[in-house]
Amino acid sequence: MNLARQRRWTNAFSTEALCTRILERHRASIRVQKPRLAVTNLARIIGATLTLSNKQGFHATTLRQLAEASGLSMGGLYTYIDSKPRLLSMILGEVAATATEVLTAPPDDVRSDAHKHLDWIIATHIRMSEAMQPWFVFAFMEAKSFPPAERQRAIDMEATTEKIIADVLKQGVASGDFTIDHVRLTASLIKPLLQDWYVKRAKYRKRGTSIDGYIDGVGNFVSAALSSGNRINGRKPAGVRSRPKQMAHP
Repeated sequence: MNLARQRRWTNAFSTEALCTRILERHRASIRVQKPRLAVTNLARIIGATLTLSNKQGFHATTLRQLAEASGLSMGGLYTYIDSKPRLLSMILGEVAATATEVLTAPPDDVRSDAHKHLDWIIATHIRMSEAMQPWFVFAFMEAKSFPPAERQRAIDMEATTEKIIADVLKQGVASGDFTIDHVRLTASLIKPLLQDWYVKRAKYRKRGTSIDGYIDGVGNFVSAALSSGNRINGRKPAGVRSRPKQMAHP
């Protein structure tokens, strides 16, 4: 079954589920022993962080504001995070880990077919970003104000996703399914189409574009652009300037 079509993903990517994973990775620095209480309060802290950052930016948000917005005392807040960089690391780490784990685990029935695999990546990324929309927007919009280490982490996240796409494009070139001169460049052009859904939600909501409609639109556009059928008898369609034939670059 195509995981990208399963609506139960919304529960898998809920704030509580993501905070459960954060607790597992940061258990040594969180001084709360009861897991259920820890997850509940982490969800309050991170929910407040994403909300305040959307309004005023993460850089301008203070720990005292986070304590007030999450309903915790300053002492209570410090039992979960000792600094804003720690909080930032928790959020970015979860976005990066989740995206990588999900996008590198396609169903067996799509692995051997480049077209199906790319369609799956497109649909899966868009649905995942829908379920984790505040998290993805935070990582994208706030990156410019992150400290150097965290800014590099955000850059690495994007590079990882592009590589996952590029690997499938390379597979399609090898099988003859895709006609691509530059694999890396093509992957970097596809990535913004996936980001547009969560960055410009208001635009698509105003136009009445559903998530299924957006997935189909991006999938059809990319498939048409990459299809080897766009070359007829080895030539470009009329009106397209021919260029010297190049090998596909990774």
